[in-house]
Amino acid sequence: MAPDRQFWEERYHRGDTPWDVGGASTPLRAYIDQLEDRDLRILFPGAGRAYEAEHAHRRGFRNVFVLDLTDAPLQDLLRRCPDFPRDHLLVGDLFTHTGTYDRIVEQTCFCAIDPALRPDHVRAMHRMLRPGGRLVGVLFDDPLNRDRPPFGGSQAEYERLFRPLFPRVRFARCHNSIGPRSGRELWMDAPRD
Repeated sequence: MAPDRQFWEERYHRGDTPWDVGGASTPLRAYIDQLEDRDLRILFPGAGRAYEAEHAHRRGFRNVFVLDLTDAPLQDLLRRCPDFPRDHLLVGDLFTHTGTYDRIVEQTCFCAIDPALRPDHVRAMHRMLRPGGRLVGVLFDDPLNRDRPPFGGSQAEYERLFRPLFPRVRFARCHNSIGPRSGRELWMDAPRD
């Protein structure tokens, strides 16, 4: 059974958010910093407190969208960044979301999803990307937990999941992870044909 909105709201209410690094992930900050087209439509699904979306917004990206099951962490984003467009804060289920994007940026969303739902997640990402778009981000290369989030995985598992819909997907060891995640993260770049 996948965690639902109430599960995540309770975690945020209790402050039980060990995945929260307190700022933008260094691999994602570096990725955002090298993008030049400020008009890209960028989605951060399962974004939590959305530090990466805040970073992109502050760097001048005009079409940054945040999607989460609960608005609890999105309210934190608005406190930090009151000029973030409220209509770009989306509360809902990524499996039924209908928007389309040039980039979808993964940061701890995939590891929060029950592994049984991962094929559905990959299909949802493919559906939401425009042709020529890219799914990019960080995945754990670590087994982590089997009974609760965060759920981990390995490059071999990810290859099997993503390659059917993203035949040109590439994975590489992150060279700029934060200390506690060093050696445990893979960078994913999955272009949509």
